[in-house]
Amino acid sequence: MDATAANLLLEHHRRHARDLPWRMTPRDPYRTWLSEVMLQQTTVATVTPRFLRFVERWPTVEALAAAADEEILGEWAGLGYYARARNLIACARAVAARGGFPATEAGLRELPGLGAYTAAAVAAIAFGEDAAAIDTNVERVAARVFAIGDRKAAGEAAKGWFPPGHHGDFAEALMDLGSSLCRPKVPNCAACPINAHCRAWALGCPEAFPHPKVKKERPHRFGVAWWARRRDEVWLVRRPARGLLGGMAALPGEEWCEERPSVNPIAIHRHGFTHFTLDLMVVPCAEPPPGEGWWQPVAALGQAGLPTLYRRAIEAALGAEREPRLAA
Repeated sequence: MDATAANLLLEHHRRHARDLPWRMTPRDPYRTWLSEVMLQQTTVATVTPRFLRFVERWPTVEALAAAADEEILGEWAGLGYYARARNLIACARAVAARGGFPATEAGLRELPGLGAYTAAAVAAIAFGEDAAAIDTNVERVAARVFAIGDRKAAGEAAKGWFPPGHHGDFAEALMDLGSSLCRPKVPNCAACPINAHCRAWALGCPEAFPHPKVKKERPHRFGVAWWARRRDEVWLVRRPARGLLGGMAALPGEEWCEERPSVNPIAIHRHGFTHFTLDLMVVPCAEPPPGEGWWQPVAALGQAGLPTLYRRAIEAALGAEREPRLAA
């Protein structure tokens, strides 16, 4: 692939780049890093308002580093993939301790929680380094341009396509193209600025690239969440720092298992995680289970920092309590 397609795409991007709150001029490494962490497996539409709340509350990496874990985890609630939030905390404190972000991809890789993609993205976008940031959008565009079925192979091919001196702009151009025109389904190839250079378009089958992933059947698990009420308050706990939903506010409960417990729930919320599905059964109890926790007013549940799993389970339990019971 010659440089013509890359130049056409860069020119298109200069005219049509998305107006996103982390794309400041000059680029702020903190905002670039924060947005990239938030955008992992989460859409721009979902991230944008949450990003704005974060930077309003913590405008610098030093401010974020100084915040309590519970405050950050609470603000993250609802974004999912909570290991990202724990990595965010660790990375912010490491950056604050060293006095700022490293300006190179290699230096960024040494920070806790920064993988290959995020390090390359921050190095290229915030610091202008020639580092190729390859995400799923970039893989998909490259797979179609080069007519390569395998995603990883397409990503490797894309690395040689980044024009020297413009890796940051080109990464964002590819991301925007993948989001707006070169979509997974029903791509708008007629409006694509580089369709004349796209082999999949020439073959007449752009949606055939990249090859679809083989979906594995997810195992199913069951969990019990204890429902303790005191007037207009609900008993909440904080999950252990390590593990799934680590450090997040939650209903107290037992370890999730593969066999359905013999309980009589007032509500059941089915939730899908990346690697398994879960039926969380909300079971009334007269007193809170032993252990630390707090009484959270029902009217202020939105301020508790509950992840989606527990927020939906509580909504289901409250709805069940409001339902009129049939006379015996």
